[in-house]
Amino acid sequence: MILSIRRCWTGLLDLIVAVAIATALLAYSITFHDTAYTSGWLLGAMVLFLAAYGVRKKLTYPPLLRSATWLNWHVHVGIICIVVFFIHSGLRLPNGLFETCLSAAFLILAGSGIIGIILSRTIPSRLSVRGEEVIFERIPMFRRELRKRAEQLAVDSVEKGKTTTLADFYASHLVDFFRGPRNSWRHLAQSSRPLNRLNRELRAIDRYLNDEERGMAVELAELIRAKDTLDYHRVMQGVLKIFFFVHVPLTYILLIFVAFHVMLVHAFRGTG
Repeated sequence: MILSIRRCWTGLLDLIVAVAIATALLAYSITFHDTAYTSGWLLGAMVLFLAAYGVRKKLTYPPLLRSATWLNWHVHVGIICIVVFFIHSGLRLPNGLFETCLSAAFLILAGSGIIGIILSRTIPSRLSVRGEEVIFERIPMFRRELRKRAEQLAVDSVEKGKTTTLADFYASHLVDFFRGPRNSWRHLAQSSRPLNRLNRELRAIDRYLNDEERGMAVELAELIRAKDTLDYHRVMQGVLKIFFFVHVPLTYILLIFVAFHVMLVHAFRGTG
C-alpha cells in the first residue's frame, strides 16, 4: 500500500516536471528562439544519462550510488524523455529515411522501456509466491536432480512396492515432463492447469497403490510441484532476460543515430 502511494506521488512529480519543461520551452519559443535546438540538446543529455545506467551496472568500483537508485532515476528520466522527444519533434511525422530511422529507434526503445517497467513491477512479486529465488543458470542442474530422484522413485516402487502402478504412471505421464522445460505458454498466461491435471491423474491411481507406494506417491507429487516451479521461474526470468537483450542494444543503436543527428544539425547550422 505504501509502495503504491509512493509510486503515485513519483508519477505525479514526473508529470509536473514534464509540464514545467514543456511550459519553459513554449515560453522560450515566444521569444523567437530555436526551441528545437534547445530541446534537442536536452533530449540528447537525457539519452546519455539513460545510457549511463547500463555502464553503472557493469561497474563495481567506484561506488556511484546504489543500483536501485540509478534504476529509479532511469525510469523517471525516461518518462520525461518521452515528453521532451514529442516536443522536439513537434508532433509531426519524420522527413527522410534517416529521420524516420532515428524516430523509430527512439520510439521502439521507449516502448521497450515501458514494457520493462511493467515487467519489473510484476514479475518479481509473482516469483516470490512461487518458491525461493532460483539462479537462472542453475535451473537445468536442479531440473536434472529432480528427474533423477523421480526416476529412482519409479524404480523403487517396483522393487519395494512389488507392483508397477507408480512406475507405469511415471512412464506414461512424467518422463517427458521431467526431461526438459514444459508448459512455457501456460506459465506466461499464469495458468496452473497442467500442474493440476498431473496432480489429479496421480490422485486417481491412489486406490491402486499399497502403503509403500503411497508414501512414494506423496514424494513424487512434491517433485512434480518443484519441477513446475522451476519451469515457471525459467519462463519469468527468461522474459526479463529477453527484455534486456532487446533494450540494451537498442540504446547503443540510438546513441549512434543521435551522434549522426548532432553532426548533421551542426553541419547545416554552419557551426563547427
